[in-house]
Amino acid sequence: MWQRNTRARLTHRAHVTFDALEHVVGGLGTSVLALIAVLLVVVCAALVPLGVGIVLAPLVLRFAHVVAEQERTRLTRWGPDVIGPGPVPGSLVAALRARAVRRELAWVAMHAVTGFALGVVGLTLALNTVRDGTFPLWWFLLPPADATASLGLWQVRDVAGSLLVSLMGLGWVLACLVLLPGMARWQALPGRRLLGLGPEADLAMRVAHLTATRAAALDAHSAELRRIERSLHDGAQNRLVAVTVLVGAARRAVRRGPEEAEEMLGRAQDAAEQALRELRAVVRGLMPPVLLERSLPDALAALAADCPAECRIDADLPGRCAASVEASVYFAVAESLSNVAKHSGARTASVLLRRTEDDRLRVVVTDDGRGGADERGGSGLEGIRRRVEAHDGTFDLVSPVGGPTSVEVSLPCGL
Repeated sequence: MWQRNTRARLTHRAHVTFDALEHVVGGLGTSVLALIAVLLVVVCAALVPLGVGIVLAPLVLRFAHVVAEQERTRLTRWGPDVIGPGPVPGSLVAALRARAVRRELAWVAMHAVTGFALGVVGLTLALNTVRDGTFPLWWFLLPPADATASLGLWQVRDVAGSLLVSLMGLGWVLACLVLLPGMARWQALPGRRLLGLGPEADLAMRVAHLTATRAAALDAHSAELRRIERSLHDGAQNRLVAVTVLVGAARRAVRRGPEEAEEMLGRAQDAAEQALRELRAVVRGLMPPVLLERSLPDALAALAADCPAECRIDADLPGRCAASVEASVYFAVAESLSNVAKHSGARTASVLLRRTEDDRLRVVVTDDGRGGADERGGSGLEGIRRRVEAHDGTFDLVSPVGGPTSVEVSLPCGL
């Protein structure tokens, strides 16, 4: 178990490091463009006394805006959306007065230095890892004077020396695992601070978010109605039709003999009981009785008891929350444990339920399965996200290949 968890953590760290390397190298590319933009700004400022700089300034500002848009696109691929303003104003005076333009110029100056430096260092770490790690395979092809480690600390003359260089490659690997994720965050920090719309756009973003979540809630509601309709049409309705047919057949059979009528009535009773069970299943799908009659921890305990994997519930919930919030948490846990049973191959799972200090209901479902869960894979995770976001909540999925998988949901308590 310990070895499995350690392997999963190392695999996850490796994925994070490779993503960080790609991020740092991409930032190096935009830093080169930012450096060009800085040089153009300096040249344009030097030509202002001649009047040429005033003519070129709008073009330079638009070029800086294009570079900033490239950085916004890059940052959006690696995290929350960075939404920028509209085009640069056509008038030079209006452009210089625009807060967004001044922030873009500040970012260009900062990214040209820090982004370039961090990008070069990150790329150097990766190249040194490859160079020293593979050194024993090709060192003998080099001239004797060039057969050195990446730092040039000593000259390699034999196989033992080349293997020592490969040990330095392991040191570079460790340096990449430790340093690259932090370097990627530091490289992205100026862009996230300076290139967003800023506090004045919070209301517009909030309205857009609520519009999107309302549409998702309506879609989820329509899908739920279609599911209930299918359940009633394909299940209980057919059973009730069968009951009607069998009762009619029993009435006709009474004239022929009581034995045949009794058999028909028995079959009708079985069909009625089956229809009743299916109706109860539909009702439980709408709102589980245990959730109404007892509490959310008790309802989650019932789900854990039905899970084929060994499932532990750690719930500390003083008081009740809004019924719709508890129902959303219940169905999120039910869908997560269903995925554990169907797809993960996990042996153990756990559910953590807490009410946080900021009056939010937080639940985390983890398992030690094979990982690799994807919202787009038809596993119901997208439905959880839609239902949670409709309540102004958050949904977070972490599932590296090899596991473990963690599903975290946070919802306002609603009271």
